[in-house]
Amino acid sequence: MTFSFSNSLVPEVTLSVAGLTDYIQELLEQDEQLRQVWVTGEVSSANRHRSGLFFTLQDPDSKASIQCVVWTSQLSKLVQLPVSGEQVIVLGSLRVYPQRGQYQLSVWQALPAGEGLQALRYRQLRNRLEAEGLFDEERKRSLPTHPQIIGVVTSPQAAAWGDIQRTLKRRYPGLQVLLSPAQVQGELAPASIIAAIERVERDGRAQLLILSRGGGASEDLACFNDERVVRAIAECSIPVLTGIGHQRDESLADLVADAYAHTPTAAAELAVPELATLSAEHQQRQRALENAVTQVLNTSNHHLQRLQERLERLPLERQLRDEQKAIAKQRQQLMQATSRRLRQASQHCEFLRQKLATLDPENVLKRGYAVVRRENGTIARLATNLVPGQEIQIQLGEGQVKAKITEILD
Repeated sequence: MTFSFSNSLVPEVTLSVAGLTDYIQELLEQDEQLRQVWVTGEVSSANRHRSGLFFTLQDPDSKASIQCVVWTSQLSKLVQLPVSGEQVIVLGSLRVYPQRGQYQLSVWQALPAGEGLQALRYRQLRNRLEAEGLFDEERKRSLPTHPQIIGVVTSPQAAAWGDIQRTLKRRYPGLQVLLSPAQVQGELAPASIIAAIERVERDGRAQLLILSRGGGASEDLACFNDERVVRAIAECSIPVLTGIGHQRDESLADLVADAYAHTPTAAAELAVPELATLSAEHQQRQRALENAVTQVLNTSNHHLQRLQERLERLPLERQLRDEQKAIAKQRQQLMQATSRRLRQASQHCEFLRQKLATLDPENVLKRGYAVVRRENGTIARLATNLVPGQEIQIQLGEGQVKAKITEILD
């Protein structure tokens, strides 16, 4: 079969391959949206070379794919390295390669997508709060040993509320429980939980606050990883105990709380002691005390009996005579020492009396001496201090006389 074309079917102007490729390159690379574009997809293959990491990003639903490259200089800046089989979100720009007639996404950044992205955000928030010290053990308070009033923040319709009520009533009858209702799932849950916590604080009666909900999917528990809820727990003036989810679950609310349990029931068990157990422990301590007292009493009686036996064997009359002799001897020694000290004191007193009599001025005057005083009463000791015509007073052994100086002899 032979085909023929008429000249009318051939266009007058045609594009070269290079021209068409240049047009496509300018069209794609100059597009503002394609210069910096976020693309999500699944990594279907990845190959590492010296120049960089080459991988294919595929749409899981339509099977559409695009070739991507992360140059070696950019690899260390990626939050997550693209790995085959994982979902990622990449940031890059579109590049056209004329020689191959292909386009490729030059990637600057790669982030985990889906659950991986949530995990990344969780890790980043956890690290930031941990750096602030919100999870430090030093800031956690002890739970009250025997609380009388407990506040509970949870949904009134949740099974957790029923579990907590039954457990508290069984373990600690008579306890007053205050429910502060809150949404514990969905977008409105964080604000609702914060309002419920503040409500318990304003009331002022609760000595302990339990924040609780049952288990669920990770997205159902997202409100307990909300930064606002975490900070509200950290700033709460009442000790906070959390009981969220199942055994495998751990939220940021658990980490910042003063104590946490893995389930609502476990939280209620941790909040209060069991009265039956307390009663049994009290009886056990009472028996131990009685045994200890009995043992001490038996030991004391045995010791007293031994002392009585020793006392019966002692020769008391001879000991009494020896003690009396010792007392009499000490009495005699005391009387002798007292008499000796008295004689010494008397002799010393007589010596002082005689010395005082010797120094008495009146006794000196009685032996013929006299004391000459001036008119002003001062004693005249030197003749040169007196002048003729001066009146003086002379004190004799008996009596006094007044005289006037007529002459001073050398």
